[in-house]
Amino acid sequence: MTQKMTPDVVVLGAGIVGICSALSLAEKGLHVRLIDRGAPGQATSFGNAGIISPWSVVPQSMPGLWKKVPGWLLDPLGPVTVKPSYLPRVALWGMRFLSEGRMSRVHEVARAMDVLNRDNVDLFRQHLAGTGHEDLLQDSWYVHAFRNGDDANDDSVDYRIRKEFGAPIEKIGQADLRALEPDLTPDFKAAILIKGQARATSPGRIGEVLADKFRAMGGETLQHSVQAILPREDGSWDYTTEAGTENVSKLVLSAGIWSRELLKPLGIHIPMESERGYHVSFASPGVSLTHSVMDMDMKFVASSMEEGLRVAGTAEFAGLDKPLNQKRLDGLVTLARNLLPGLNDTDISTWSGQRPSLPDSLPCIGEVDGFPGLIAAFGHSHYGLMMAPKTGRIVADIATDTTVNIDLTPYRVRRY
Repeated sequence: MTQKMTPDVVVLGAGIVGICSALSLAEKGLHVRLIDRGAPGQATSFGNAGIISPWSVVPQSMPGLWKKVPGWLLDPLGPVTVKPSYLPRVALWGMRFLSEGRMSRVHEVARAMDVLNRDNVDLFRQHLAGTGHEDLLQDSWYVHAFRNGDDANDDSVDYRIRKEFGAPIEKIGQADLRALEPDLTPDFKAAILIKGQARATSPGRIGEVLADKFRAMGGETLQHSVQAILPREDGSWDYTTEAGTENVSKLVLSAGIWSRELLKPLGIHIPMESERGYHVSFASPGVSLTHSVMDMDMKFVASSMEEGLRVAGTAEFAGLDKPLNQKRLDGLVTLARNLLPGLNDTDISTWSGQRPSLPDSLPCIGEVDGFPGLIAAFGHSHYGLMMAPKTGRIVADIATDTTVNIDLTPYRVRRY
């Protein structure tokens, strides 16, 4: 029986951020162990809308958002819901979130988002190169569709921010939108196109393919539940799973929302909330989309993927342990029918997962203050797929004591 090598670095959490971190570490010549309770890339990373945009530089919290939230919460098909019994717990997070929407802060956050997103398409193509699955990434536009043509204002704050970072943006009318995406409802009167980006035709398969590449490079993947982490006096780290306790010199924490729980015993409290997302897939939709489409009235995204048509969206705050909300899934089916009148909805599959969200829309990346050898890579909320390749490169530079040529201050774990 071959004895396992002692890893140089252990990555806790095998979502797309953990996978990209493990890949970048392996590319540096390190022996890396990747641990997750599930198969790599098949939890939260599996369920997203597949958008990979260098222009995703607009924070979730924006000026004036507070005016829209009450209406969203009252609408059963709206983009946000809060379980009433969970409201007291999420209230402080919500106030912090809304406070991040002041204009001066928005521009700071946008710059930090740009750092993590600007090269994401090229970096993903580099990761997929040579795997035989390069077609999992397709050139795409982002179609923001509006039922009221007057709402399609490409000079609004969010589009101005994108333009400042170089996004090619075009406004089109109803006829051009019908020509571009003929299966969309004719109720849409205008659209704003964000060009120069890509989409994943199967986020879950990207995770599988990149995990296979990691293993082919000598990396090790284990399916265990991580129960605790603890520093030793010599600067190394113990990590405990159901298989026992092991020691490693450097530990990367990329366990999403569960990173918060692992840090609590160390006296580190992160204002990170579990934001449940949902998607519905239609296996034989009878309609298709060439690009990723966002219904700007209802704030959800539709995209054609390998398994059919996927409709993804909604944010539900209810806590980690609450069962999924069937009403949210039923609502997505209704929204999909409204978006695509010719949709065949007889063969449906559903998904739900937990996004790790911080109030400022930025993740935690970097060595944790006061805990050498513990490297954070979590909290990417809606942007995990997009920010994963750059996050992985930063993690690898930190772990190998390579100079990181960017300012990591916006991503500090203890910034709150």
